[in-house]
Amino acid sequence: MNEIISLKQKRHQKELKYEKRMLRELSLAEIKQEIDSCFGSFSHIVKKVVIEDGCVDFAIESFLLGAKYSKFGYLGESMNQANKRCQLEERQIIDEMFDFFLNFGKMNDKDISFDEVYIACEYYIHSMWKQGYVKGEKRYKLRLH
Repeated sequence: MNEIISLKQKRHQKELKYEKRMLRELSLAEIKQEIDSCFGSFSHIVKKVVIEDGCVDFAIESFLLGAKYSKFGYLGESMNQANKRCQLEERQIIDEMFDFFLNFGKMNDKDISFDEVYIACEYYIHSMWKQGYVKGEKRYKLRLH
């Protein structure tokens, strides 16, 4: 006999399956390259090894968020319109990363402007979101979703 699964469980399984497929599109080398380009200027203040693991986690989360909203691009919306749909979620990821950076980076006002750090976090999260969006949209166009 077949097992009865609720609609909520089925959606969750489908979402996890999609996320696993999308994560195959993302390499650790790409993430590390993005970390270097965004936070390389802070290397004299913060050790890269200290923040790298957290940055990888935030990159994956942001990438998957972009991939999730790429279906709207496939349906005809522009990237900016799709980004506006998830602006609150993206802002939350940016704020969490900024807090992580301040707490684990052990920075203070004398070392660097907090505005610079926030802008770098914002750029990093948005660029990873874009990568997820583009790769997700490509998968939708190829009907691999």
